[in-house]
Amino acid sequence: MTRITSPFGWSSTAAEVAAGHDLAGKRAIVTGATSGLGVETARVLASHGAEVILAVRDPAAAGALADEIVAAGGKATVAALDLADLRSVEAFAAAYDGAPLHLLIANAGIMACPLMRTAQGFEMQLGVNHIGHFHLTSLLLPALKAAGGARVVAVASSGHHWSDFDFDDPNFERTDYDPLAAYGRSKTANALFALELDRRCRNDGIRAFSLMPGGIHTSLGRHMTDEIRQRLGIDPAQASQYKWKTVEQGSATTIWAALGRELDGTGGLYLEDCNEALPSEEGKRVGVKPWARDAASAERLWTWTEAAIAATR
Repeated sequence: MTRITSPFGWSSTAAEVAAGHDLAGKRAIVTGATSGLGVETARVLASHGAEVILAVRDPAAAGALADEIVAAGGKATVAALDLADLRSVEAFAAAYDGAPLHLLIANAGIMACPLMRTAQGFEMQLGVNHIGHFHLTSLLLPALKAAGGARVVAVASSGHHWSDFDFDDPNFERTDYDPLAAYGRSKTANALFALELDRRCRNDGIRAFSLMPGGIHTSLGRHMTDEIRQRLGIDPAQASQYKWKTVEQGSATTIWAALGRELDGTGGLYLEDCNEALPSEEGKRVGVKPWARDAASAERLWTWTEAAIAATR
């Protein structure tokens, strides 16, 4: 198949990618819209006419963004959503009014944290980054189908290079915990989730994508230690010399995944720098690893996740 590309690239901003799109009458949910990429993603979608629901763990923290959007003539509301608690996810979905949902941006995430567990006992990175978003999407499928053309965007990461998904011990119950491996598993899960969601739901008008936003200084890295940075090959003393994206640039691929006309009629793709990612070459930090594109693993992960959630009831 021909690789899908766009006129945009590494340095493009979310506003540049969204230019020319009219989202009036469209509804979007953005998780994690209290800082960084989530804020910019929500702001750009609202500025083009979308009604945006800011789904966040701390509603008070998103109030200023909602006020800003409304003051600029946009539409935004705030709703409580704690992805680390499946009962909170269920409460969010139960409170949703059922209106057609055109865009679901699974943006919230946690990275390289110490060993912690969700309310239902899942390893925190897996629970928040994948399982919580999986459950949210599953519960909102009727609204996504009602849109008559919807996109689900899972913000993954090149961190998926660090680990395939481990079906034998996904929650580090029998093996020593490694924060980077845990993050890698969760980001591989994001890519596999989008792949399988697209396969299952494309006939209902739902297309799904995963993506690498790029290296950006945001609160996502709050758990990063010098030891972890050194494991990643980043000299803490020279970190300022690395080429980082701005938040505006880091949000661009999310916006392209949500709106890009080049992606019409396609889905299940892993995107990077506003283009379909190339296969990753050994020793390079860009591109997509084969285990994040494996259809059999994607189907297996879907089945495993459904069973894991069912077991918490």
